[in-house]
Amino acid sequence: MKIHASHNYYVYILTNKNKTVLYVGVTNNLKERLYFHKNPLPFSKAFTSKYKCYYLIYHEHFFNIEDAIKREKQIKGKSRAKKEILISEFNKNWSFLDETI
Repeated sequence: MKIHASHNYYVYILTNKNKTVLYVGVTNNLKERLYFHKNPLPFSKAFTSKYKCYYLIYHEHFFNIEDAIKREKQIKGKSRAKKEILISEFNKNWSFLDETI
């Protein structure tokens, strides 16, 4: 029998300083993940490093990893316009939320 424990998972969207690029990710520790996006390993070829996506503008909380991954895929599959609507409904001014986590 599998025991289902409650955990914390987050689907999040990052952007760059000019808000021209969007990155969607999932993590179990949002604060730590933001740190690693902002402090990548030297010579990192990661998307967030390449496009300087370090600013949190959207996040959702889940207790189940399967639900979080499903939601991440849903958001990734949306058009840029639909992602912008989602972000604007959550964060009207697209403020950088990094310090609120």
